[in-house]
Amino acid sequence: FLLPAMSSPPDTSLPEKPHMNPYWAGFGLGLVLLTSFVVMGRGLGASGAFTTAVATAVHAVAPDHATGNAFYAEYLGDGTVNPLKDWLVFEVLGVFVGGFLSGARGNRLRFSIEKGPRISNPARLILAGVGGALMGVGAKLALGCTSGQALSGGALLNLGSWVFMLCVFGGAYAFAWFLRRQWL
Repeated sequence: FLLPAMSSPPDTSLPEKPHMNPYWAGFGLGLVLLTSFVVMGRGLGASGAFTTAVATAVHAVAPDHATGNAFYAEYLGDGTVNPLKDWLVFEVLGVFVGGFLSGARGNRLRFSIEKGPRISNPARLILAGVGGALMGVGAKLALGCTSGQALSGGALLNLGSWVFMLCVFGGAYAFAWFLRRQWL
């Protein structure tokens, strides 16, 4: 199949394909997680890839600082292998490529900002950025991102992962009341 150009609007002559059944998608994700444990010996996650990218960028700008900092040094390794040749980096790249290909196949590629009628585009982007930053800080405090905690930690019956996810859902439910007007 041919991928539509990103700069042009989607081909409206082709209807969007329906999304996959969420139960089958969850089953498939479980198989991917199981395969990840069997083949790679570890589960799924994403925050480690972003931390590796940040550590690599800091090392490129200030190598002495990065190698002298225990946090960055952990992600840089011993210097024999490029830190970007890490399982999580390739996993996250695969998620981006897979999402793009899925959107192209389903005729859903378009530039848009999902928002409610009562919020401007800049305000929506600011709220999304603040929310993403809070999730990033939370991922470091929880020693794993939401996907790593929920999928990998949950599958291993890690008590901390289950508590984390209950707190994520409880916090989101409690905080949603304050932002609900932005979406209604």
